Amino acid sequence: MRIPRIFIDTELNENTTITLPDSAFQHLCKVLRLKSDHPIRVFNGQDFNGTAGQFNATLCDVEKRSANIHITHFEALDNESPIQVTIGQTLSRGERMDYAIQKSVEAGVFAIQPLFSERCEVKLQDNRAEKRLQHWQQVAISAAEQCGRGVVPVVYPPMELNEWVANCKEMLKLTLHHHSAKPIRQYEKPSNNQVALLIGPEGGLSEKEVQLSENSGFSAITLGPRVLRTETAPIVALSVINAIWGDI
Repeated sequence: MRIPRIFIDTELNENTTITLPDSAFQHLCKVLRLKSDHPIRVFNGQDFNGTAGQFNATLCDVEKRSANIHITHFEALDNESPIQVTIGQTLSRGERMDYAIQKSVEAGVFAIQPLFSERCEVKLQDNRAEKRLQHWQQVAISAAEQCGRGVVPVVYPPMELNEWVANCKEMLKLTLHHHSAKPIRQYEKPSNNQVALLIGPEGGLSEKEVQLSENSGFSAITLGPRVLRTETAPIVALSVINAIWGDI
């Protein structure tokens, strides 16, 4: 039996019964057409007694417009990467940004910081920026649901690239730059397991931006002899980092 897994943005505890939020009700009861007594798994992206994980539950009291779930017990999950990678992802058009966020979450990213840069073609007004941020966070939630993570990476509000690199606090700071000849394997694992990774837009980072990042403590690295698309770069980078230092 397939057991659906959903994110619920509310406090969760063992041996409790809660009403499903409308979005979860629509998905479970209208789309999947589940009935009472069907097992499900729920999580809220928060630790439970200091441990990341999910709750086992049972659907109950299914009615025309509402349903409850009875939460039984907590199940710890040990599938977070030991390396906390925060990606500074320059904004891209269309579905490319969605793809980058979705796959980064699946690959174990810790957090995502959307960035504006010189060659970034995406312009967002305040009202549109808020809607896009909500959309991107939902993309991250859906990816966490699918890949079994108990933690949902945060997608921060977009900011200027120069501001982000100047204030980045991670111990190891890297810029993906295909003109660099230095591969990531030449660096040592940071002692605090924190990495910041700067990824440019479709047109690439300008030389000024690369220099700016280096002045702020970033080191230019390459992931190989081929030029990667902006939405492909975070997936490859996270895979390499986890292969070298992480959980693969």
